[in-house]
Amino acid sequence: MEIVKTDIPDVLLLKPKVYKDERGFFLETYREEHLKEKNIDVHFVQDNLSKSQKNTVRGLHYQIERQQDKLLMVMQGAILDVAVDLREDSPTFGEHVAMELSAENKHQMFIPKGFAHGFSVLTDDALVYYKCSDYYYPEGERGLLWNDSELGIDWKIADPIISEKDQHQPRLSEIKEDDLF
Repeated sequence: MEIVKTDIPDVLLLKPKVYKDERGFFLETYREEHLKEKNIDVHFVQDNLSKSQKNTVRGLHYQIERQQDKLLMVMQGAILDVAVDLREDSPTFGEHVAMELSAENKHQMFIPKGFAHGFSVLTDDALVYYKCSDYYYPEGERGLLWNDSELGIDWKIADPIISEKDQHQPRLSEIKEDDLF
């Protein structure tokens, strides 16, 4: 597995080795020692699966309590996966990384604690599978407005489908200090 640092070095792009033949393909989707080789010591405790239709934007979400590292992959379709740095002392605070993950490229994105996360669906639908290092804790969930102009995220879709909750999240400049990392 090739592990590549992104423009925000703590967010990693994982490129698994894919073995193909006439029957199909095989790949390892997760191998703890590969992350440990990059000094990422994570124990995952919860797996999630999300299906969304084209033009859906999910996010930007994070948990201030019971913070989560995430490892995402797309099993069907394609998404633009986005991580926004919310670590106050980070030189990349407020910046984001956006990577296309698809069933075709089989890439994965590792997003550490301290980041808001979201994605947009680029194909007719997408099946997104991800591992989390802590359990979902609704009381600790927070959000960031998906289209905050300060962030400058190009979601690569024309007519976004947004949940009611995600339409009413605060802008980065409106987030209380207690709700940052």
